[in-house]
Amino acid sequence: MSEYVITCTSTCDLNKEVLSNRNIKYGKFKMIVDDHTYDDDFFSEYPYEKFYNDISNGMQPTTSQVGFGAYEELFEPILKEGKDILHICLSSGISGDYSTCVSCANELNEKYQNKVYVIDSLGASSGYGMLVILADENKKKGMSIEENVKWLNDNKLNVHHWFISTDLSSYVRGGRISKTAGFFGSALKICPLMNVDSEGKLNPLEKIRTKTKAMEGQLNKMIELAKDGTNYDGLVYISTSMMEEDCEILKKMILENFKNVKDVNIYKIGTTIGAHTGPGTIALFFMGSKR
Repeated sequence: MSEYVITCTSTCDLNKEVLSNRNIKYGKFKMIVDDHTYDDDFFSEYPYEKFYNDISNGMQPTTSQVGFGAYEELFEPILKEGKDILHICLSSGISGDYSTCVSCANELNEKYQNKVYVIDSLGASSGYGMLVILADENKKKGMSIEENVKWLNDNKLNVHHWFISTDLSSYVRGGRISKTAGFFGSALKICPLMNVDSEGKLNPLEKIRTKTKAMEGQLNKMIELAKDGTNYDGLVYISTSMMEEDCEILKKMILENFKNVKDVNIYKIGTTIGAHTGPGTIALFFMGSKR
Protein backbone atom coordinates (compact mmCIF):
# COMPACT_ATOMS: atom_id res chain seq x y z
CA MET A 1 0.00 0.00 0.00
CA SER A 2 1.50 3.32 -1.06
CA GLU A 3 2.04 6.05 1.51
CA TYR A 4 -0.21 9.09 1.27
CA VAL A 5 -0.73 12.50 2.84
CA ILE A 6 -4.05 14.15 3.67
CA THR A 7 -4.40 17.84 2.80
CA CYS A 8 -7.20 20.40 3.02
CA THR A 9 -7.69 24.18 3.17
CA SER A 10 -7.88 26.71 5.98
CA THR A 11 -11.68 26.85 5.61
CA CYS A 12 -11.91 23.58 7.56
CA ASP A 13 -12.12 25.88 10.63
CA LEU A 14 -10.23 23.61 13.01
CA ASN A 15 -6.94 25.06 14.30
CA LYS A 16 -3.23 24.88 13.57
CA GLU A 17 -2.50 22.58 16.50
CA VAL A 18 -5.04 19.96 15.43
CA LEU A 19 -3.74 19.92 11.85
CA SER A 20 -0.07 19.98 12.86
CA ASN A 21 -0.48 17.10 15.32
CA ARG A 22 -1.96 15.01 12.53
CA ASN A 23 0.55 16.19 9.90
CA ILE A 24 -2.27 17.53 7.74
CA LYS A 25 -1.05 20.29 5.43
CA TYR A 26 -3.41 22.98 4.16
CA GLY A 27 -3.80 25.64 1.50
CA LYS A 28 -4.81 29.14 2.58
CA PHE A 29 -7.79 31.11 1.34
CA LYS A 30 -7.41 34.90 1.35
CA MET A 31 -9.39 37.73 2.94
CA ILE A 32 -9.27 41.21 1.38
CA VAL A 33 -9.97 44.47 3.21
CA ASP A 34 -9.38 47.88 1.59
CA ASP A 35 -7.05 46.39 -1.06
CA HIS A 36 -4.98 44.66 1.63
CA THR A 37 -4.83 40.86 1.45
CA TYR A 38 -4.56 38.64 4.51
CA ASP A 39 -4.09 34.88 4.68
CA ASP A 40 -7.02 33.00 6.17
CA ASP A 41 -4.64 31.26 8.55
CA PHE A 42 -6.52 30.69 11.80
CA PHE A 43 -6.34 34.38 12.74
CA SER A 44 -2.54 34.56 12.74
CA GLU A 45 -2.68 37.69 10.54
CA TYR A 46 -5.98 39.30 11.56
CA PRO A 47 -6.97 38.75 15.22
CA TYR A 48 -10.26 36.97 15.90
CA GLU A 49 -12.04 39.58 18.03
CA LYS A 50 -10.81 42.49 15.90
CA PHE A 51 -12.08 40.78 12.75
CA TYR A 52 -15.65 40.32 13.99
CA ASN A 53 -15.76 43.67 15.78
CA ASP A 54 -14.63 45.36 12.56
CA ILE A 55 -17.44 43.62 10.64
CA SER A 56 -19.92 44.80 13.28
CA ASN A 57 -18.60 48.33 12.72
CA GLY A 58 -19.19 48.18 8.97
CA MET A 59 -16.15 46.44 7.49
CA GLN A 60 -17.09 44.44 4.38
CA PRO A 61 -14.31 41.96 3.63
CA THR A 62 -14.16 39.89 0.47
CA THR A 63 -12.50 36.51 0.03
CA SER A 64 -10.58 34.55 -2.59
CA GLN A 65 -9.91 30.85 -2.87
CA VAL A 66 -6.65 28.92 -3.07
CA GLY A 67 -5.17 29.60 -6.51
CA PHE A 68 -3.83 27.11 -9.06
CA GLY A 69 -0.25 28.11 -8.30
CA ALA A 70 -0.78 27.83 -4.55
CA TYR A 71 -2.10 24.32 -5.02
CA GLU A 72 0.99 23.43 -7.04
CA GLU A 73 3.16 24.73 -4.17
CA LEU A 74 1.16 22.63 -1.70
CA PHE A 75 1.15 19.40 -3.72
CA GLU A 76 4.46 19.20 -5.60
CA PRO A 77 6.83 18.76 -2.61
CA ILE A 78 4.69 15.84 -1.41
CA LEU A 79 4.57 14.22 -4.86
CA LYS A 80 8.34 14.60 -5.20
CA GLU A 81 8.71 12.63 -1.96
CA GLY A 82 6.97 9.74 -3.71
CA LYS A 83 3.72 10.05 -1.76
CA ASP A 84 0.12 10.22 -2.99
CA ILE A 85 -2.21 12.99 -1.79
CA LEU A 86 -5.81 12.82 -0.60
CA HIS A 87 -7.06 16.41 -0.73
CA ILE A 88 -10.45 17.45 0.65
CA CYS A 89 -11.97 20.70 -0.65
CA LEU A 90 -14.46 23.22 0.64
CA SER A 91 -17.96 22.53 -0.75
CA SER A 92 -18.45 23.16 -4.46
CA GLY A 93 -21.87 24.50 -3.47
CA ILE A 94 -20.35 27.65 -2.00
CA SER A 95 -16.93 27.99 -3.68
CA GLY A 96 -15.01 27.33 -6.89
CA ASP A 97 -12.22 25.74 -4.81
CA TYR A 98 -13.02 22.19 -5.93
CA SER A 99 -12.92 23.06 -9.64
CA THR A 100 -9.55 24.82 -9.33
CA CYS A 101 -8.08 21.98 -7.31
CA VAL A 102 -9.25 19.32 -9.79
CA SER A 103 -7.64 21.27 -12.67
CA CYS A 104 -4.35 21.43 -10.78
CA ALA A 105 -4.53 17.75 -9.79
CA ASN A 106 -5.19 16.67 -13.37
CA GLU A 107 -2.11 18.53 -14.58
CA LEU A 108 0.13 17.17 -11.82
CA ASN A 109 -1.20 13.63 -12.27
CA GLU A 110 0.14 13.67 -15.83
CA LYS A 111 3.53 14.88 -14.61
CA TYR A 112 4.13 12.59 -11.62
CA GLN A 113 3.81 8.87 -11.01
CA ASN A 114 2.20 9.54 -7.62
CA LYS A 115 -1.31 10.93 -7.73
CA VAL A 116 -3.54 13.61 -6.20
CA TYR A 117 -7.06 12.43 -5.32
CA VAL A 118 -9.56 15.26 -4.80
CA ILE A 119 -12.75 15.05 -2.70
CA ASP A 120 -15.57 17.62 -2.76
CA SER A 121 -16.54 17.74 0.92
CA LEU A 122 -19.97 19.25 0.23
CA GLY A 123 -19.34 20.75 3.64
CA ALA A 124 -18.18 23.98 5.24
CA SER A 125 -16.44 25.28 8.34
CA SER A 126 -15.86 22.65 11.03
CA GLY A 127 -18.27 20.24 9.31
CA TYR A 128 -15.78 20.16 6.46
CA GLY A 129 -13.10 19.90 9.13
CA MET A 130 -14.87 16.88 10.63
CA LEU A 131 -14.62 15.09 7.29
CA VAL A 132 -10.88 15.85 7.22
CA ILE A 133 -10.43 14.35 10.69
CA LEU A 134 -12.47 11.27 9.75
CA ALA A 135 -10.25 10.80 6.69
CA ASP A 136 -7.19 10.89 8.94
CA GLU A 137 -8.77 8.39 11.35
CA ASN A 138 -9.45 6.08 8.40
CA LYS A 139 -5.81 6.39 7.36
CA LYS A 140 -4.65 5.50 10.88
CA LYS A 141 -6.85 2.39 10.75
CA GLY A 142 -4.93 1.26 7.68
CA MET A 143 -7.28 2.27 4.86
CA SER A 144 -5.60 2.60 1.49
CA ILE A 145 -6.06 5.91 -0.30
CA GLU A 146 -8.52 4.27 -2.72
CA GLU A 147 -10.56 2.83 0.16
CA ASN A 148 -10.50 6.18 1.94
CA VAL A 149 -11.68 8.06 -1.17
CA LYS A 150 -14.59 5.64 -1.54
CA TRP A 151 -15.49 5.90 2.15
CA LEU A 152 -15.43 9.71 2.08
CA ASN A 153 -17.63 9.90 -1.00
CA ASP A 154 -20.04 7.36 0.49
CA ASN A 155 -20.26 9.10 3.89
CA LYS A 156 -19.71 12.84 3.37
CA LEU A 157 -23.45 13.56 3.25
CA ASN A 158 -23.77 11.99 6.69
CA VAL A 159 -21.97 15.02 8.19
CA HIS A 160 -24.74 17.36 9.39
CA HIS A 161 -24.36 21.15 9.53
CA TRP A 162 -26.87 23.21 11.55
CA PHE A 163 -26.25 26.97 11.78
CA ILE A 164 -28.00 29.72 13.72
CA SER A 165 -27.18 33.44 13.87
CA THR A 166 -28.16 36.37 16.05
CA ASP A 167 -26.76 38.88 13.52
CA LEU A 168 -28.34 38.70 10.06
CA SER A 169 -26.52 41.63 8.42
CA SER A 170 -23.83 39.53 6.72
CA TYR A 171 -26.43 37.05 5.45
CA VAL A 172 -28.40 39.96 3.99
CA ARG A 173 -25.28 41.41 2.36
CA GLY A 174 -24.49 38.01 0.85
CA GLY A 175 -28.00 37.62 -0.53
CA ARG A 176 -28.94 34.57 1.55
CA ILE A 177 -31.63 36.56 3.37
CA SER A 178 -33.61 39.45 1.85
CA LYS A 179 -33.24 42.97 3.26
CA THR A 180 -36.89 42.94 4.35
CA ALA A 181 -36.55 39.58 6.08
CA GLY A 182 -33.33 40.75 7.69
CA PHE A 183 -34.93 43.93 9.00
CA PHE A 184 -37.96 42.20 10.50
CA GLY A 185 -35.83 39.28 11.65
CA SER A 186 -33.61 41.60 13.66
CA ALA A 187 -36.58 43.53 15.05
CA LEU A 188 -38.32 40.31 16.14
CA LYS A 189 -35.10 38.68 17.39
CA ILE A 190 -35.41 35.86 14.88
CA CYS A 191 -32.49 33.44 14.69
CA PRO A 192 -32.92 31.44 11.48
CA LEU A 193 -32.03 27.76 11.64
CA MET A 194 -29.97 26.93 8.55
CA ASN A 195 -28.34 23.81 7.21
CA VAL A 196 -25.93 22.75 4.49
CA ASP A 197 -27.94 20.62 2.07
CA SER A 198 -27.06 17.65 -0.15
CA GLU A 199 -25.62 20.00 -2.78
CA GLY A 200 -23.32 21.62 -0.23
CA LYS A 201 -25.28 24.89 -0.16
CA LEU A 202 -26.26 26.90 2.94
CA ASN A 203 -30.04 27.24 3.19
CA PRO A 204 -32.29 29.01 5.74
CA LEU A 205 -34.93 26.49 6.84
CA GLU A 206 -36.80 27.70 9.91
CA LYS A 207 -37.50 31.10 11.47
CA ILE A 208 -37.12 30.77 15.23
CA ARG A 209 -37.65 33.59 17.69
CA THR A 210 -34.90 34.04 20.28
CA LYS A 211 -31.44 32.59 20.48
CA THR A 212 -32.34 30.14 23.24
CA LYS A 213 -35.08 28.48 21.18
CA ALA A 214 -32.81 28.40 18.13
CA MET A 215 -30.17 26.54 20.12
CA GLU A 216 -32.86 24.13 21.31
CA GLY A 217 -33.70 23.70 17.64
CA GLN A 218 -30.12 22.67 16.92
CA LEU A 219 -30.22 20.15 19.76
CA ASN A 220 -33.54 18.75 18.53
CA LYS A 221 -32.10 18.28 15.03
CA MET A 222 -29.25 16.32 16.53
CA ILE A 223 -31.64 14.16 18.57
CA GLU A 224 -33.69 13.54 15.42
CA LEU A 225 -30.88 12.96 12.92
CA ALA A 226 -27.76 11.74 14.73
CA LYS A 227 -26.63 8.19 14.10
CA ASP A 228 -28.28 5.93 16.74
CA GLY A 229 -30.22 8.91 18.14
CA THR A 230 -29.32 9.81 21.70
CA ASN A 231 -27.02 6.75 21.79
CA TYR A 232 -24.74 8.57 19.34
CA ASP A 233 -21.08 8.28 20.35
CA GLY A 234 -19.30 9.98 17.45
CA LEU A 235 -17.63 13.33 16.87
CA VAL A 236 -19.46 16.55 17.75
CA TYR A 237 -18.04 19.93 16.72
CA ILE A 238 -19.29 23.46 17.25
CA SER A 239 -17.86 26.47 15.44
CA THR A 240 -18.63 30.05 16.31
CA SER A 241 -18.09 33.73 15.63
CA MET A 242 -17.98 35.52 18.99
CA MET A 243 -20.59 33.37 20.76
CA GLU A 244 -18.35 31.34 23.08
CA GLU A 245 -20.55 31.52 26.17
CA ASP A 246 -23.56 30.28 24.24
CA CYS A 247 -21.45 27.50 22.72
CA GLU A 248 -20.63 26.28 26.21
CA ILE A 249 -24.37 26.21 26.98
CA LEU A 250 -25.07 24.23 23.79
CA LYS A 251 -22.19 21.88 24.63
CA LYS A 252 -23.68 21.22 28.07
CA MET A 253 -27.11 20.55 26.52
CA ILE A 254 -25.56 18.01 24.13
CA LEU A 255 -23.58 16.19 26.82
CA GLU A 256 -26.69 15.99 29.01
CA ASN A 257 -28.73 14.42 26.20
CA PHE A 258 -26.03 12.25 24.57
CA LYS A 259 -24.43 10.26 27.38
CA ASN A 260 -22.07 8.39 25.03
CA VAL A 261 -20.52 11.54 23.54
CA LYS A 262 -17.08 11.91 25.09
CA ASP A 263 -16.55 15.58 24.29
CA VAL A 264 -17.71 18.49 22.13
CA ASN A 265 -14.92 20.43 20.42
CA ILE A 266 -15.47 24.17 19.91
CA TYR A 267 -13.64 26.04 17.13
CA LYS A 268 -13.54 29.58 15.75
CA ILE A 269 -15.12 30.35 12.38
CA GLY A 270 -12.25 31.63 10.23
CA THR A 271 -12.06 34.76 8.14
CA THR A 272 -13.28 33.17 4.89
CA ILE A 273 -16.48 31.67 6.24
CA GLY A 274 -16.79 34.51 8.75
CA ALA A 275 -16.70 37.14 6.01
CA HIS A 276 -20.01 35.68 4.81
CA THR A 277 -21.65 34.82 8.16
CA GLY A 278 -20.40 37.72 10.27
CA PRO A 279 -20.48 37.64 14.09
CA GLY A 280 -23.23 35.94 16.08
CA THR A 281 -23.11 32.51 14.44
CA ILE A 282 -23.18 29.13 16.17
CA ALA A 283 -22.79 26.03 13.99
CA LEU A 284 -23.30 22.43 15.14
CA PHE A 285 -21.84 19.38 13.35
CA PHE A 286 -22.33 15.64 13.88
CA MET A 287 -22.70 12.38 11.95
CA GLY A 288 -26.18 11.16 11.14
CA SER A 289 -28.59 10.04 8.44
CA LYS A 290 -27.95 11.13 4.85
CA ARG A 291 -28.69 14.80 4.14
